[in-house]
Amino acid sequence: MSRVPLRVPVKVRLGNAEVTGPSMVPTLHHGDQLLVQYGARVRPGGVVVLRHPFQQDLLVVKRAAERRPAGWWVLGDNAFAGGDSTDYGAVPEELVLAVVRLRYRPRDPAQTSLAARVSWALSALRPVLADRSASRRLRAR
Repeated sequence: MSRVPLRVPVKVRLGNAEVTGPSMVPTLHHGDQLLVQYGARVRPGGVVVLRHPFQQDLLVVKRAAERRPAGWWVLGDNAFAGGDSTDYGAVPEELVLAVVRLRYRPRDPAQTSLAARVSWALSALRPVLADRSASRRLRAR
C-alpha cells in the first residue's frame, strides 16, 4: 500500500502599503499602492517592507541587496534619495516584515481621454520583480 503525503493548505498573509517619497524611483513612485506578502522568503534583489531601525513606528520600502551576518543590507533604487543601509547599516531580520509582490498605480483624475485611460489600464498593475543588479551596485560603492 502506497501512502500519499497529506497536503496542508498554507495560509498566505497579504496586505497593502502606499509608497511615499522618491527613494524607490524609477521602480516605485510616490502614491503607488503595493500588494505585500507577510512572512515571505526574502531574496537578494527583492523589494521589501521593513521597520526603520531607529524609528520603528515608521515603515520603509527598500530593495534587499545583500544578506549579511547582522541582517539585510537594503538600498533605495534612487541613489540620491538616501535613507537606506548606507545611513543606518544592516537591518535585523526581525524588522523585515513583507515582500512586495505587485504595484498598483492609481489613475490620475486628469486622465480623461480614452487613450489616457487605456494607457493607464495597461500599466497600472505590474509585478515587482527582484533585481539582482542591486547587489552589483552595492559592490560598486
